[in-house]
Order: sequence, then C-alpha cells, then structure tokens
Amino acid sequence: MHLARLLRHACTGHWQLRRDFPPSAQSAIAQAVRDCERQHPGEIRFVIEAALSLSAVWRGVTSRQRALEVFAQQRVWDTAHNNGVLIYLLLADRAVEIVADRFVARGRVPQAEWDAACRSLEAPFREGHFEAGAVAGVQAVAAILARYPPGPADVGNELPDEPLLL
Repeated sequence: MHLARLLRHACTGHWQLRRDFPPSAQSAIAQAVRDCERQHPGEIRFVIEAALSLSAVWRGVTSRQRALEVFAQQRVWDTAHNNGVLIYLLLADRAVEIVADRFVARGRVPQAEWDAACRSLEAPFREGHFEAGAVAGVQAVAAILARYPPGPADVGNELPDEPLLL
C-alpha cells in the first residue's frame, strides 16, 4: 500500500466530481449514451467515482476490482442479452476501466480495441476536458458495439443513460 495513493483518495472528494462533471457535462454524457445506443443493441452504463474508501485503499483494492464490483452492484450484467458495458472512472487514481458483459466479452472484441477506447477518454482527461473525454469514450465503446453487435435486435433501454456519480 502506497501512502501517496492513500492521501490521493483521502483528499479527492465529491466536490471534484461536481467540478469536473457539472450538470451540463452529465447531460451531455447521458445524451451521448442515448444517441449511441441507437446504433447497436448493446447497453452502456457510465459511472464516475471520486475515490475509494480508505479501508478499500488500505486493502489494496484496484480500480479494476472496484469496476467489477460496480458492474455487479449496478446490475450491468442483468440485461436480456448479456450485452451491457460499464465505463468506470476512478478520479483519485485517474483510472478508466471498461467492463463488458459475457456476450460482448466472449472473445469477440480484441483487447486492443478496448484499450483504444480507454485511451480515447484518457487523452482529453489529461487536458482537463472531462465532458469531451467522457463523450469520446461513450462513442468509442458504441463504435465497438456497432462493429461486434452484442446480440439480437434491441429490446429497449435496460440501463439508465445518466451517468452515476459515486
């Protein structure tokens, strides 16, 4: 466990979420999710977390482990065709994780494509362009889902389009 990581998580709060993702940015992300979900039968869930609890940091929980936990808690796996994708941001670690459900992840999409989708978020974020980065990330995931359609025809909107701030 690194002291620097513990301090980052202790000092990162919800005020940063509100600063980096104000209501206008949240609306833009929700609209991007709505627009992109019209291109494919997949479901996208966007979650932003300021920081982990200090006990989680102490235990060494990684951003990937937390993303998997959020994937389960938000029931992204519970879509009719197992076609949900979570885009998870952990601000304190400046980490982006993409978790795809079984039908999407079943060896169909090369890892390099998911990595490129993560980079599409990371580059604008480094410049402080959080709304643009989030929208670019949603569009990158949508492009993957359009190239590798996750299941039969769309069954409607199964997951909320609005980003969740934790």
